[in-house]
Amino acid sequence: MPSNSNSDSPRCVKSERVSSTAEVSPVSGSAGRGGNLGGTIGASPSNTAPDNSNQDKNSGDQPYFQALRWGVDSLYVSYKGKLTLETEITLKRLKELAQSESPSSNAVAQLQLGDHHFEVKDRGTGLFPYILEDNAFRIQISKSASKALPMAYVKISSQYLTARTPWEIVEELDGLLASISYQLEEPKVSRIDLFVDFVSSVNMESWDRNAWVTRASSINAYSASGQFTGWTVGLGGVIAARLYDKLMEVVTVSKKEYLFPLWQKAGWDGSKRVWRLEFEMKQESISQLGIKGFDAVMESLGGIWGYATTEWLRLTIPNPNDSTRSRWPIHPLWTLLASIDWEEEGGPLTRTFPVTREPGHDWLMTHGLSALISFMASRRIYDLDQGLSAFREQLYAYHDEKAFLFGQSLASYVWDKVALKVRQYNVGMNADQLSEEVKQAKGLNAAADAYRKASDGE
Repeated sequence: MPSNSNSDSPRCVKSERVSSTAEVSPVSGSAGRGGNLGGTIGASPSNTAPDNSNQDKNSGDQPYFQALRWGVDSLYVSYKGKLTLETEITLKRLKELAQSESPSSNAVAQLQLGDHHFEVKDRGTGLFPYILEDNAFRIQISKSASKALPMAYVKISSQYLTARTPWEIVEELDGLLASISYQLEEPKVSRIDLFVDFVSSVNMESWDRNAWVTRASSINAYSASGQFTGWTVGLGGVIAARLYDKLMEVVTVSKKEYLFPLWQKAGWDGSKRVWRLEFEMKQESISQLGIKGFDAVMESLGGIWGYATTEWLRLTIPNPNDSTRSRWPIHPLWTLLASIDWEEEGGPLTRTFPVTREPGHDWLMTHGLSALISFMASRRIYDLDQGLSAFREQLYAYHDEKAFLFGQSLASYVWDKVALKVRQYNVGMNADQLSEEVKQAKGLNAAADAYRKASDGE
């Protein structure tokens, strides 16, 4: 995915945030954005014209190396600023509603910012008592202003980063947070993961731990079901690296199948193993490189990647006759990985992304039919119309009895269930479905009343 396609010109920030002067980073140096440290690595293959010059003699037509995508996979940013009084009162009340024993109250624990219908969580974490979440963002908000503590700490969805550039996403985030705060400063990067997805005929298990020359202390190899799955270097530190079978990880663990069409657009044949090299960079490591602020980080991606792949970690071909490991030759695969050109676009974007967390139509229809079929089989019913009629009758009777035990009508009972899912899926605002009388009864106007009283000094 392109990680810096908009960085040639200043991004248009719609929100009013306090500007901060970013120092020129020594990482980017004279090479500018995308420059490699040391300047010794040549031009990289692009995703549209992969480097096929190095062929494995035993691999037939398979290219030795083909980069499919590269860019930012994980991004966490933090903002200094001050919450408006109205927002703080509102969040406190919404959190109380989320903690209520009443499903109707839980269902309206939502906050709309822009086009996002955020679920307000019933619990915070650490020094951040309020958490807002949808499919795009997880926003942790602190209670009061502090010089040391950011007002907001935000995790950006990795799937969102396949649809839009980090510049575009953070610009949107600026606007959302500006609507509930003031004196908003430029965000800082708390963590960024840079990656490249690729196919190669190289056997990733063909070297041992000694081939890794690194400043980290931990190196580990992994396998699953008898198949080698990858390496990790420096886990738990301020920099960590992973080289792993991304295709297997998607199929067996993460289920991020939205990556498949992106890989295919870049030339993946749908069958070869896709590997990922990924560097996790925490704020401490970014600060040590002299980079300050989101904009400066995004303008230095090439330099950061160059530092990670030439200074912090290298894959070498060990020379048993030379005890000085720094002189060992670089593995050809590593040369190609290190020379990814961050000034080029790192692959296509989907440009479509649901900020909601609702299940897909296929999932709903598959599971709906599964429940019906299981019911019909248990009753030995083979006719569809007969099965639907019997299922509806018993579904109604069963839940009508449950609603009665809760002192509700079936309609009210079902409304609560649907409203809770609406909140969880971020598909709308439940408060919009309530009458003004019910809103008052639920206490949704309490935040406005409290704000008025505070403003009047009561």
